[in-house]
Amino acid sequence: MSLWVRKFFKDWSAVAGLVIVLFAVLVGLADKQLAPYPDDAFESHILERLKPPDAAHPFGTDRLGRDVLSRVILGARSALGTALVVVAAAMLIGVPLGLLAGYYGGWLGEIIMRVTDVFLAVPQLVLAIALAQLLQPSTETVMISLSLTYWPFFARTAYAETRRIKSSVFVEALHALGAGGARMMFLHVLPNSFSPVIIRATIGMGFIILTAAVLGFLGIGAPPPQPEWGEAIAESRDHLPHAWWLALYPGTAIFAVVFGFNLLGDGLRDILDPRLRRSR
Repeated sequence: MSLWVRKFFKDWSAVAGLVIVLFAVLVGLADKQLAPYPDDAFESHILERLKPPDAAHPFGTDRLGRDVLSRVILGARSALGTALVVVAAAMLIGVPLGLLAGYYGGWLGEIIMRVTDVFLAVPQLVLAIALAQLLQPSTETVMISLSLTYWPFFARTAYAETRRIKSSVFVEALHALGAGGARMMFLHVLPNSFSPVIIRATIGMGFIILTAAVLGFLGIGAPPPQPEWGEAIAESRDHLPHAWWLALYPGTAIFAVVFGFNLLGDGLRDILDPRLRRSR
């Protein structure tokens, strides 16, 4: 473990990603304490509408006079919470299915992987939009639609790792000792295949935040006045380019968090899965 930690902290890009992610998490956890106007961010102040950045409102105000900085900070909890729930749900669905398909193979594996291929054949954003249209716009709708479209990535990853580990010598030895299928999968195969799953989950956090912002931009996410980065960018379209701050700051927040998770995921990949290590 100490060797992995030393390796990680020698990678400046991975450390930068960790710092960005931790900062975003702290902002999300302490959003109401950090936001200058946590209560007024949900109310209209017409006399304050579309004010450029100044001392009172460092990020300016939006079309309803709400403080943009407060709404960007309050939107961090929604973005990170949505990504965490979606990734966790996708793992709970995809990893067991990938384990079953990779370990047992045969007709069961074929059925699971063909269903997985069907989901992977359709662009995730298109499928998520189609599923979200069947429900009312809300954060829960985004979570459900993204969870039901992201699990195949975990299934494919778990399947590939299970097939690789299944042919290992220690698996054959445990079979010879009479270890059962469930014991083999969850006590031996799963722990040895979890590194790529963790990498997929880390990078997937950024991907889900970006996709959720797109859904919010299209009006499928959390309804107003709930602070949401994608919805904030959508509202800015009618006031560009003169009210440039409306799109700049929520867009920068999305870019920074997604970039941080990608850097962190690349760093974890270099440590946990040397076969995929980046060339330097």
